[in-house]
Amino acid sequence: MNLGKEKVERIKNLKTYKIQKDFHYSSVSFLFLGIFILAGYILQVRFGYDSELMPLVQISSGILFAGVVLTIVPLWSVTILMIIGLWLGVIAQIEGSYVYLLGLGSFGIIFSASLQLVYQWDKVVILRAGKFKKVHGPGLFLLIPLLDRIAAFVDTRIRVTDFTAEKTLTNDTVPVHVDALAFWMIWDPRQAVLEVEDYFEAVSLSGQTALRDAIGKHDLTTLLSERDELGKEIQKKLDAKTNPWGVSILSIEITEIIIPQGLEDAMSKEAQSVREKKSRIILADAEVEVAAKFEEAAKVYSKNPTALQLRAMNMVYEGLKQNNSLMLMPSSALDNMNLGTVMGTAALDQVKKFSENDPADEKE
Repeated sequence: MNLGKEKVERIKNLKTYKIQKDFHYSSVSFLFLGIFILAGYILQVRFGYDSELMPLVQISSGILFAGVVLTIVPLWSVTILMIIGLWLGVIAQIEGSYVYLLGLGSFGIIFSASLQLVYQWDKVVILRAGKFKKVHGPGLFLLIPLLDRIAAFVDTRIRVTDFTAEKTLTNDTVPVHVDALAFWMIWDPRQAVLEVEDYFEAVSLSGQTALRDAIGKHDLTTLLSERDELGKEIQKKLDAKTNPWGVSILSIEITEIIIPQGLEDAMSKEAQSVREKKSRIILADAEVEVAAKFEEAAKVYSKNPTALQLRAMNMVYEGLKQNNSLMLMPSSALDNMNLGTVMGTAALDQVKKFSENDPADEKE
């Protein structure tokens, strides 16, 4: 039992029962049906021999009930059966002659079923005696009873359909799960209705097939980095297939690519190692640049001991200011930087010497 159920679930285009429709019974149809009932009631009261209230209410209710049935099962055969049943019921159960109400009520049922309302975004494909007649646009129009039949109401607005490719192998044998969206519209309602049985299902299954085919032709790196190009490739292939059906594929967008968890972890580690490698290379380059600058500074300081001493004092001062604590330095460092000479008195002496020998002072 379960095996049979699984086989049925694997069938993508399993036939489902759909109620056939010859027309569409709308609120406008009920409006005109009510007008015919009212006209029949007035004529029956004024010119009919029998015009008792209860039979008139019963007949009117029967006519309205026929409209409700046509809303559920909009077929010409049901329309005729409802009219025949209404007449037989009145003749069998109600005494008297109610020809005016029954006549206008029966005509109202047929007329209201023939009156069709089409919205702005819809197109209607009409068959006459089984053959294609025309495609009708938005607005009100009448069908010829029993001969005309509405094959389909076609929505010409842009639609979106999602489809997936589960466990599909890429060109480098990596199983992936890809989700995509297809934006499409019907530009020829006649072709969409007459050339393919179910254009919605046909677009969905064709998109899924094209997606699987595109995945098999590319490796994983291409799928992850070139989603737009992949979508354009699928769109061109799918549009060439659906154009004869009157369907145009506007765009394909790849929404999600799911890869195995183990491969995802490996790729994450690889990306992390690449980033670490780049950071180390940048740090090494920075060290080289810093060393070069230190070399230039050393050349300058070797020619100017006073500048070296002032720089050393500034380093000590900055260290004390930032850390707000006592700084301990080896004595050898102090000797090398000449900081042991009473906190820079040697530097001050040198400054005085330079100021004494300043040419500007001599001129004064």
